[in-house]
Amino acid sequence: MTIFNQPKDNTMKAAIFGLLAAALASPALASGSHEGGHDEVMAVGEPGKKADVTQTIRVTMKETDDGQMIFAPSDFQVREGQTVRFAIKNAGELEHEFVLDQQDKVMEHKAAMEKFPDMEHEDPNAIRLTPGKSGEIVWKFTNAGTFKIACLVPGHYDAGMHGDVTVAQK
Repeated sequence: MTIFNQPKDNTMKAAIFGLLAAALASPALASGSHEGGHDEVMAVGEPGKKADVTQTIRVTMKETDDGQMIFAPSDFQVREGQTVRFAIKNAGELEHEFVLDQQDKVMEHKAAMEKFPDMEHEDPNAIRLTPGKSGEIVWKFTNAGTFKIACLVPGHYDAGMHGDVTVAQK
């Protein structure tokens, strides 16, 4: 005897199907994937074109002897409409990342990273580098304001690895 033969059991079928779908979707959330997370317009700007770069800012990520984790330099001034190339080097002994965004978005991302420390990124405003590696982000700042750079590997932000990008109005 099948329990789904009666018409009233369609509700039960839907409920079971919904639970099954939710259970199958859960591992994807638990894996911590963060692919293409910024489809919306970002206040901090947008990916830039290399041909439009007007300034290269060299940034080093590292740990200090006293246990701090830093960007050197950690504060930058740019202009609204400017396209900047961030040339980033991990000179430390640990993996670090460079994330560029609004303060509230950085804090949301930080909380997600604390839950899923192995989260993979495919965002144009972020790069994760192993020790000794270099990379770059080409970014066009479309809005004036103050934005954040941060390393959101768990514990790194709290150890001092963050700074500000001040974008002057045209």
